Amino acid sequence: MTDTILVVDDDLGIQKQLKWSLTDYNIVFADDRTSAVAQLRRFEPKVVTLDLGLPPDPANASEGLKTLEEILALAPNTKVIVVTGNNDKQNALKAIDIGAYDFYQKPIDSDTIKLLVNRALNLAKLEDQNRILARTRPAMGRIIGNSDAIQTVMRRAEKIAGTDISTLLLGESGTGKEVFARSIHEHSPRKDKPFVAINCASIPENLLESELFGYEKGAFTGANKTTVGKIETAQGGTLFLDEIGDMPVGLQAKMLRFLQERVIERVGGRSEIPVDIRVICATHRDLQAMVADETFREDLFYRIGEIPINIPPLRDRDQDIILLGRTFLNEYRESFNAKAKSFSESAIKAMLAHRWPGNIRELQNKLKSAVIMAEGALIQPEDLGLAEPSEELENEILNLREVRESAESKAIRKAYQRADKNISRTAELLGVTRPTLYSLIEKYHLEDLKTGQ
Repeated sequence: MTDTILVVDDDLGIQKQLKWSLTDYNIVFADDRTSAVAQLRRFEPKVVTLDLGLPPDPANASEGLKTLEEILALAPNTKVIVVTGNNDKQNALKAIDIGAYDFYQKPIDSDTIKLLVNRALNLAKLEDQNRILARTRPAMGRIIGNSDAIQTVMRRAEKIAGTDISTLLLGESGTGKEVFARSIHEHSPRKDKPFVAINCASIPENLLESELFGYEKGAFTGANKTTVGKIETAQGGTLFLDEIGDMPVGLQAKMLRFLQERVIERVGGRSEIPVDIRVICATHRDLQAMVADETFREDLFYRIGEIPINIPPLRDRDQDIILLGRTFLNEYRESFNAKAKSFSESAIKAMLAHRWPGNIRELQNKLKSAVIMAEGALIQPEDLGLAEPSEELENEILNLREVRESAESKAIRKAYQRADKNISRTAELLGVTRPTLYSLIEKYHLEDLKTGQ
């Protein structure tokens, strides 16, 4: 099927010229904001060319910018190429800040406009494919991130997912340990069986044993019926013990016996019950220091940590901050039917400068608040509750000629995320040509950048 391009322009001469230039596409027209929105809803074009000088204010860009905002609010993934006069670069840049894909200054040159449209359409199609892949991606697709730090951890998790080896997830609070545990489970042969999670720090010490192992009727006051514990509930599947560093020392011995023998006894019971489950543990505590202090059993530490996985804090994941931010923004925008659709440049810089002591959980909370509080289409630093970026960060230059060879891979990813996955703008930020950038992508095995992942 021929791709549809929407041309929004009240000049019949420009309409005819664009129709002649873009003969490979099905061209539909609109001459004002109302008809543009109607055509957008009807044809759902991936690419729109938009003249900023629209009636009833053709001498200025106000109506064109309003049309741009409305198009992106209705279809955020649409690539809009704004068309401006020779002396109207300021409004063109304002349109880019709002969310336009690119701009083109009159007079129309057929080869140039065709190249812009082809590039925009190809990018839109790649992004569509990536969204489809994201929805059908296997278990590790729960984990979002392109940084070297998180990719290393993901590969480690993928290798152990198909085994029953005991895994210990280490990392600060809010780094996504339960997400990793669920991903390992969903990538394992036990994926069709239960995934049962319990937070050892959230249950009072005197109740944790019965919560884990269950209890027989009459085992204690109030035990009016036999109750199955979390361990039995996970039969055939995976048990996730979060914050195991907070497990009472007295209960650690019983847990060790279960892990070694794979049998349990309910509280108040006398018969052994075999259990076939995989156990994944997690903690933000330093278990080795606790072993030295004798607040955590050494034998249990080695039993649960056959393969430890250290999950990096968000501050060490570089441009994953922006990638995660955009993911949460899209999710919350739909949930709250909000206007916000992207981040301003100052918001991106503020996010990269922030230390994120609460990690991903903090990012989620700030994004949820920002989506609700933002006045326009772009989220600002104050919406996130973050300080304006420092002068040093404002003046940061992403130029490969000034970056040491050992840092080029990091610089490319950083520029790619800041350019919102636009290869041309990434090349501009880095100060190289597109062919040079593609060569560097091949050199550093950054093939995911080609597909916009």
